[in-house]
Amino acid sequence: MGQIVTDVTDILDYKDAKKTAKNQRQEILKQMATDDAEKVNLVKKVLATQRAKYGASGMSANGITEGAVLKRLRSETTAPYDEKRKNNLTKLKNTKAKKVNLLEKILSRFDDLVG
Repeated sequence: MGQIVTDVTDILDYKDAKKTAKNQRQEILKQMATDDAEKVNLVKKVLATQRAKYGASGMSANGITEGAVLKRLRSETTAPYDEKRKNNLTKLKNTKAKKVNLLEKILSRFDDLVG
């Protein structure tokens, strides 16, 4: 009888762990969406500021240098967010609930059960 209680408890614990893992994944996904929105806004702000500075200094829009500078600014601005995204993806992969395999548990105690 005690084994049945243990197995039922393991199943209920798995269900709780599964809910917790789901909630953690949802929080990570929300954070990733927020980070992406912040990244886009930051990149737009940095690029607009740099374009305004170049425009005020008289640099033309046709310059190759301007494109290279803007590309560098974009990559520098997004680098911290890309690293954060990579870390969040790793967290998503590691957020799992350990599933209880009752068959393995029974087979591991088969000799004791048969007796």
